[in-house]
Amino acid sequence: MIEALRIVPDDLTGEAVLALLQHHLGEMHRWSPAGSVHAMPAERLRQPDVAFFSAWDGDVLAGCGAIKHLGGGHGELKSMRAAPAYRGRGVGRAILLHLLEEARSRGYVRVSLETGRPAPFEAAQGLYRAHGFVECPPFGDYVSDAFSMCMTRAL
Repeated sequence: MIEALRIVPDDLTGEAVLALLQHHLGEMHRWSPAGSVHAMPAERLRQPDVAFFSAWDGDVLAGCGAIKHLGGGHGELKSMRAAPAYRGRGVGRAILLHLLEEARSRGYVRVSLETGRPAPFEAAQGLYRAHGFVECPPFGDYVSDAFSMCMTRAL
């Protein structure tokens, strides 16, 4: 567990953040069928309906995450990622808890997400389940398929 992780709003212009997002997109394309990659590139994460945050261990980027406004008191978690050197060290949990607080401060009553079903996504599924997320039908523009899993939780 990282003792002094600092999570801050981020404008997605720093080299480390852009490199981590590129790593994230690369893994999503490697692990997912083409039609099932829903990760957002930096340009999309900079749009006004998305709040993006980076997590820092001193001067080292430890991870990132975002929340997208869906309307009707509903937010979607996006781009949840721990840097490779920080996997399994509590960064994902810290970012998730920060995003849930952000959702509450925005008055959201529900937060949802999409993740994959196969083995590379099991750690993410476990993190979300441990924090009250349950599987749900597709929401927003997602469609039902054998690869994707949508999850949600009330706040």
